[in-house]
Amino acid sequence: MLSLLRRPLLFVPRSGRTMSGVSLRVSPGRCLYDEPLQLQVRGLSPGQDVSLRTALTDEAGELFTSVALYRADSGGELELSRSPALEGGSYTGVEPEGPLWSLEPQTPLRRLLKKDVRSPFQLRFSLHQAHCPPGALLAAAAQDRSFMGEGVTREPVREGRVRGSLFLPPGPGPFPGIIEVPGIGGGLLEYKASLLASRGFATLALAYYNYEDLPKKMKEFRLEYFEEAVNYMLQHPQVKGPGIGLFGHSKGGDLVLSMASFLKGITATAVVNGSVANAGAALHYKDNTLLPIGYDIKNATYPKPGVADIRDVVYNPLEEANRKSLIPVGKADCKFLFIVGEDDRNWNSDFHAQTACQLLEAEGKEKPEVVYYPKAGHYIEPPYFPLCQISMHVFVGFPVVWGGEPKAHALAQVDSWQRIQAFFHKHLNQKHVLESKW
Repeated sequence: MLSLLRRPLLFVPRSGRTMSGVSLRVSPGRCLYDEPLQLQVRGLSPGQDVSLRTALTDEAGELFTSVALYRADSGGELELSRSPALEGGSYTGVEPEGPLWSLEPQTPLRRLLKKDVRSPFQLRFSLHQAHCPPGALLAAAAQDRSFMGEGVTREPVREGRVRGSLFLPPGPGPFPGIIEVPGIGGGLLEYKASLLASRGFATLALAYYNYEDLPKKMKEFRLEYFEEAVNYMLQHPQVKGPGIGLFGHSKGGDLVLSMASFLKGITATAVVNGSVANAGAALHYKDNTLLPIGYDIKNATYPKPGVADIRDVVYNPLEEANRKSLIPVGKADCKFLFIVGEDDRNWNSDFHAQTACQLLEAEGKEKPEVVYYPKAGHYIEPPYFPLCQISMHVFVGFPVVWGGEPKAHALAQVDSWQRIQAFFHKHLNQKHVLESKW
């Protein structure tokens, strides 16, 4: 299979018909990245065996590929929404979006990311005669998957100390507002914020270290910085009050929990595989300090040589020696949604979500909504991003497994993305969901 994936790929632009008379149609030709895939093939011989290859080149030049094996029906047609992929490829069964979520990098330890949301990713599809090795090219097509819907605007934010980008939906507004806080990698990541803006939310992609004049390393943070970001959103004329939403994954999850616990103006907070303990660096706010939760790397296991499973290295924040790291979630006065990948190998996200629920209920607060996804890993992204199984961990400094099984993880991404949007629409008083337009 590896040799099949590494062979040169030949493509024609968009959907087209080759000299073979076979047509490969991918629709629409341009869409948002989180939209379903529609792929149809016409003009094959009844029962003909073919291979469908998909390729995406990221902004660093890394090639991600997948391959699926199909057999044409009695009419010489294939349609991914009803035609099953056969054994021997990147996925099997009826999987309309299989070509996307099964993409794998050609270089180990690479994760698919989008740095510049102003340009799309291009998916390239080629259909070849026979299964393995692939035969002659029968047809090819391409599709642009974008991160900013028509009319969405991007404004760089350099307000006071706040650094990031504000994405606004089309139309007069005002819009429900969200601050999106990324994980531990640092810098500015905008792909979730831009997609949320395409769905009707004024969304601030917030950087908090290793970006422009922000601190270069994750040594310590002040919550006053994040408070400035909240106030910026609350005072923005295109942001609909009276409160805003927070959305965080991983390290971003514990940061938004801290924001909701200490700051005013927060109406709804969504956490994806976050921690109820402050992680990585001390967090200060006025006279309060949350220490970073400790860990013991000796508790790591090694499912592969040189690759660690760190799920159990972090200390229990409920133990007396570690309580100075515990975020006082019970102080928060907002709605919560916790998304939990049950196979998260970064830490025990189930424990952290349940602890947050207990802290809130102990203060007489409403129990949060918690959604569990069996066989989903740590990096629960917007729909159709491929599963990142192994990559370098910025904080620990060596490769780790992130957990998850590709198909189950893909289903979790589709479902959780819809739930997150519905949660914010409900609690931020948005009356309708904007459809993407091209």
